[in-house]
Amino acid sequence: MKRGSIKTKIKDVVDYWSARVDECGLSVDWSEADSRCWRCGCQKNLERCHIVPDSLGGEDSPSNLVLLCKRCHAENPNVADAEIMWDWIRAYGVPNYETFWTIRGMQEYRFIYKKSPMEELVLLGITDPSQIWDEYLNVMDEVQLQASNHFGQPYLNSATLAGLFRMALKRLAIKRGKNLISVKEMQSVPRTPWWVIDKV
Repeated sequence: MKRGSIKTKIKDVVDYWSARVDECGLSVDWSEADSRCWRCGCQKNLERCHIVPDSLGGEDSPSNLVLLCKRCHAENPNVADAEIMWDWIRAYGVPNYETFWTIRGMQEYRFIYKKSPMEELVLLGITDPSQIWDEYLNVMDEVQLQASNHFGQPYLNSATLAGLFRMALKRLAIKRGKNLISVKEMQSVPRTPWWVIDKV
């Protein structure tokens, strides 16, 4: 059976939650919660997302809806425990708009290369990244021409962002007559299997 469209208005969802939930720790300020995703903070067309899914008895009321972009909506927890949604949203809170997906790309980079992009800069002899910021931005502009959105998605996924960081760092290394350690060279270093969470 096909479900009907959600009748609850975005404003009603914002009004309901802004009166009940402290925005501290969220990726969005309540004053912009009608135009920014509550998980990633990006300014996107928002979707009304069920906290408890319709398929598990969740209603279309403001108390059971949050506002997410399409990308975050596809990743949200789909469970009957309403507390899980807010745990998930708060766990991803970022202090600045438009940084969430860049941070996710950096996490992916660390996962693949076992170092953050900033740690890689230090290995290249760059202890103060602000000194090369303009150069880095120029290199990022160059390498972005060698990436595309996957399957026509309107964004670069985390793996592509990590790849762009790596490509930019490789170019910066070459300009300085240095090399980044390759994944193949890292094979001699014991690695924790990907399915085991690394300690931070």
